Amino acid sequence: MAAPEERDLTQEQTEKLLQFQAAVQDRLNEQEGVPSVFNPPPSRPLQVNTADHRIYSYVVSRPQPRGLLGWGYYLIMLPFRFTYYTILDIFRFALRFIRPDPRSRVTDPVGDIVSFMHSFEEKYGRAHPVFYQGTYSQALNDAKRELRFLLVYLHGDDHQDSDEFCRNTLCAPEVISLINTRMLFWACSTNKPEGYRVSQALRENTYPFLAMIMLKDRRMTVVGRLEGLIQPDDLINQLTFIMDANQTYLVSERLEREERNQTQVLRQQQDEAYLASLRADQEKERKKREERERKRRKEEEVQQQKLAEERRRQNLQEEKERKLECLPPEPSPDDPESVKIIFKLPNDSRVERRFHFSQSLTVIHDFLFSLKESPEKFQIEANFPRRVLPCIPSEEWPNPPTLQEAGLSHTEVLFVQDLTDE
Repeated sequence: MAAPEERDLTQEQTEKLLQFQAAVQDRLNEQEGVPSVFNPPPSRPLQVNTADHRIYSYVVSRPQPRGLLGWGYYLIMLPFRFTYYTILDIFRFALRFIRPDPRSRVTDPVGDIVSFMHSFEEKYGRAHPVFYQGTYSQALNDAKRELRFLLVYLHGDDHQDSDEFCRNTLCAPEVISLINTRMLFWACSTNKPEGYRVSQALRENTYPFLAMIMLKDRRMTVVGRLEGLIQPDDLINQLTFIMDANQTYLVSERLEREERNQTQVLRQQQDEAYLASLRADQEKERKKREERERKRRKEEEVQQQKLAEERRRQNLQEEKERKLECLPPEPSPDDPESVKIIFKLPNDSRVERRFHFSQSLTVIHDFLFSLKESPEKFQIEANFPRRVLPCIPSEEWPNPPTLQEAGLSHTEVLFVQDLTDE
């Protein structure tokens, strides 16, 4: 009693494994930029060219009856077989008006693939060609991107030859080796919505049905159709013939793709070189603008300095003239209260003038300041004793002393010390 439970558990584990493999395939597809197989696009006619009159078609007919007994059995069963299939087709046709074919709605294409793989391995074992774990559209995209042949197998569950084909032909070691090494292999049952949708696109006539699809003239095109119960050696020969006959298209497409890639790379390199040259020109232009702006600012700064210097000199000259106008008259030599002062200027020139004892030392400073050859800032020093005369109001001398208070005699020699650079 434990055997059925153990078998059910194994089937469940197998189905989970297949679903896991499909998830891994989906993840790889996502990394390659292909839409997810778990979120397929809305159902629409599959874009495969099946109208090419050059499609290679190979149909294996069922063997004819042999001998009198065989022909007698065939003729006796023919009316019954004809009646059975005719009634079955009429029943199916009428049933479409009552209940639409549930296979026409594809809701879980990956589930259809996983379910078929599970039932196939349960019935025929795990020694089989590697099934493409994704939708039919996904397989077309991968075959187109990788420039590989895609072999499509539509499984008719109710057909009398399907079991023998799967067991003896499809699972033959030499067939498995050929398919796994030279093409992608996608398979599904026509009883599943995904398989039925592909069946409507490829329009097979009988089962087993195989279709070879490849990129030809930039379209995914059916280049070979194999129908009927075909033997392993015959299948290998037919597949090899189809691939050899159409290999030049893949080679041509591969060369065109490489040429397009090289052209794209060359264009990209040219664009990058152009952008680099453009950036270099822009950088040169920017530096030129910055240099022109720097020169302009420097010229403006020099011009402003010149204007400021000119205004300063003009103000200084006006100040000298004002000080000169405000000077008191020079005393006469006979005035006993007069002081004769000889000024030694920083340029070694001498200037002589008389002042009154009662006048402030500020008058001496104003006189010297009004002279054209005197510096802008200076101080007046006496030699005996050596000292600086407080000619300008300060904290120590808010009111500069008079010449008499400063201890000057009737004749003095004073030195003008230049303080302009200090």
